[in-house]
Amino acid sequence: MIQLKSICKSFEGRTVLEDISFTFENGKTNLIIGQSGSGKTVLMKCIVGLHTPEKGEILYDNRNFLTMGKKETKALRKEMGMIFQSAALFDSLSVLENVMFPLDMFSNDTYRERVKRAQFCLDRVNLIDAQNKYPGEISGGMQKRVAIARAIALNPQYLFCDEPNSGLDPKTSLVIDELIHDITEEFNMTTIINTHDMNSVMGIGDSILYIYQGHKEWEGTKDDVFTATNERLNNFIFASELLKKVKQEENKNNK
Repeated sequence: MIQLKSICKSFEGRTVLEDISFTFENGKTNLIIGQSGSGKTVLMKCIVGLHTPEKGEILYDNRNFLTMGKKETKALRKEMGMIFQSAALFDSLSVLENVMFPLDMFSNDTYRERVKRAQFCLDRVNLIDAQNKYPGEISGGMQKRVAIARAIALNPQYLFCDEPNSGLDPKTSLVIDELIHDITEEFNMTTIINTHDMNSVMGIGDSILYIYQGHKEWEGTKDDVFTATNERLNNFIFASELLKKVKQEENKNNK
């Protein structure tokens, strides 16, 4: 579990985040959504330590990230997994070597044990047959699955995903969403996803934080979205005519 308490962040006197409090729960896919420039990327960077808030607390299972020393911070980072907007794989390394990279950096296991763990992670994302290929030899969707395998190689407690569906077709996006959701439940991780993808919101939004101009505007679940009365949220979520019709139909059925 990750708790945010009254997080404030500004740059050169301009407030980007103001008094944001939220709890990201274990075993759930927690989504941060909002328009471009809303502050969600800055919030994610604060949570992982790339930015430091001027005020507030960030608690990792009751451990305050902002007051940790270097040794504690280093230990906590080993508990984090990251999936970047681009898969961010090393082109010169094979798929297996990419997944082994964090194990080579941080694990004290033997080489054989590291290979076994990497192969387990690749098998979990259905890519064991591609272990000897290079990133340039596999599709974009497969690259994202390799990135997921690498992110869980160290068995993290916390998984961060920055626009994991960026650049993918709708069908592949659904596969990635379901994989992240299943892995989150299976390993009881605290997963936080930054996304613009409304299919992700409706599909795997166990817990949703909507930010508007640096403020927490709304929170709820994918089911709560259909009955939400927040006008800004509705304008953001149901921008397309199709989604508007879906909500209208849902509201009719609930009457």
